[in-house]
Amino acid sequence: MARNGDPGIRLSNMLTFPWEEAAVVAPAAPATPPHLDRVVADGSNRMAWLKARSTGVTATDVARLSGPQNLAGVAYEKINGSGFGGNVYTDHGTEREPHILRWVNTHYGILPSAALFHAAGRPQHLATPDGLAISKSGALELAEIKTTNKAWRSIPRHYLRQVWWQQYVLGAERTLVVWEQHDDFIPVGSAPECRWVDRDENEIAILVSLADRLLELMRAS
Repeated sequence: MARNGDPGIRLSNMLTFPWEEAAVVAPAAPATPPHLDRVVADGSNRMAWLKARSTGVTATDVARLSGPQNLAGVAYEKINGSGFGGNVYTDHGTEREPHILRWVNTHYGILPSAALFHAAGRPQHLATPDGLAISKSGALELAEIKTTNKAWRSIPRHYLRQVWWQQYVLGAERTLVVWEQHDDFIPVGSAPECRWVDRDENEIAILVSLADRLLELMRAS
């Protein structure tokens, strides 16, 4: 016991028993974004990418599904091939895409992506967005790049179907649709135009139903 005027033993200098010591907790490792566990193929291996796409329903397929009336035609081409190998417009889009993606990365921080993903629990529901980013809030955001020789007053409906399908497959909350207008393949303006498109669960539900019916037709053939 300390006497008067004796400060005694300071607690900071006292030894503690092992069971009295506070447990040291290691910092948790950052969680892997769920979509990265669902990569099917990398676009850098085009043959593997094309083969994987042929086994399921992609955003390109869904863009054509305006209703049940389109199912048979899309199913036929999935099984037999469309015979379409591209044209001057698709070639122009392929050439301009890396330049537009650099602009997107500079202004919105979205990185290019060429990976093919499948939806959670649905390995035949597939999508390859042009760009990916994790927002400050932790939400997944996408980018979709287009080129056009016409001015857009709004985003064409078939492109919106493509965007909603990608959001469903990746689990994204919104997509930056970016388009560059050209006149005889020369870009118009100093920068592309863009607009955010939010996730729409009602539209996604319709597309998932049509995609499942498309897969049924593909399996039956």
